[in-house]
Amino acid sequence: MAINKNITAFLPIQSSTVQQVDTVKVDSLKINSIVKAEAKKEVKKEVKNTKDKIVENLTPPPIWEFFSAGKIFWAIIFIIIGYLFIKFTVKLLERYAEKFTNQRIAIKGIIPVVKIFGWIFIIVLIIVAIFQPPAATLIAVSASLGIAVGFASQDIIKNIFGGIIILLDRPFTVGDKIEVGSHYGEVVEIGLRSIRIVTADDSLVSIPNGELMNQSVSNSNTGEANCQVVAEIYLPITVDTKRVRQLANESAQISKYIYLNKPIYVLFFNEVKEGRSYLKMRLKAYVVDIRYEFAFKSDMTEIVIKQLLEQNIIDPKDLR
Repeated sequence: MAINKNITAFLPIQSSTVQQVDTVKVDSLKINSIVKAEAKKEVKKEVKNTKDKIVENLTPPPIWEFFSAGKIFWAIIFIIIGYLFIKFTVKLLERYAEKFTNQRIAIKGIIPVVKIFGWIFIIVLIIVAIFQPPAATLIAVSASLGIAVGFASQDIIKNIFGGIIILLDRPFTVGDKIEVGSHYGEVVEIGLRSIRIVTADDSLVSIPNGELMNQSVSNSNTGEANCQVVAEIYLPITVDTKRVRQLANESAQISKYIYLNKPIYVLFFNEVKEGRSYLKMRLKAYVVDIRYEFAFKSDMTEIVIKQLLEQNIIDPKDLR
């Protein structure tokens, strides 16, 4: 009976212990759920703060905040200094190029690159060093300007793209003699919008780069100082072509403009003009400098005709 009493006394103690354990388990579960809920709140809060910071960083401030009087003043100073520096460099290259015939075209070919990259450097320097806009503002302004320029100035963009292609592809350089459509002359400038050539009558012609992309361009010297020149003279059909060829060759060889490292050709063609048959002599030779092209043509015409008359190879009446 004593044992039963002890068992009976132990049972309430055991049940109370089990209840306490269950209570502890419930409390720990509640604590875990509370901790998890708080952790979720913290994570959500951190995510929200991060999103707010990103949005704040991506939202560009008003553009007028970057254009203070001091910044505009220094930007103008940088532009003036850059313009003077580029102009001085270009003048120096042009003066140096004119002293050396063989290197003139190669040196002048550098000038357009100096101009373009010089202005790109100045613009980037002003934006980065003076105005210092955040990336968001720079992207927004660039996108807006790109859309506006794209709609408003398609022809200008076409010309600029053509200028870049010319600089990269190099079908001609500054100093070359080219023929575009009805214009023939020396290239004196290659810009982003157009090229400028000086014609035989000393006229300055501007040709948009966009037009050059859609038509053929003939290059007389392709980067070399010398180029082939053709002098044409009409002669009687009965003339002694052997003597004329010899005389033309000799006349070309003694010219002060001739480039003797390349061959001289004298060709004859039959042509009919005003009902009469003529021989057209084509004297093809190279001059030491492309700028002597027209002087050489005039020189050959004058010397050859004079020698033909003096040696009685042709009759003065035949020239009427």
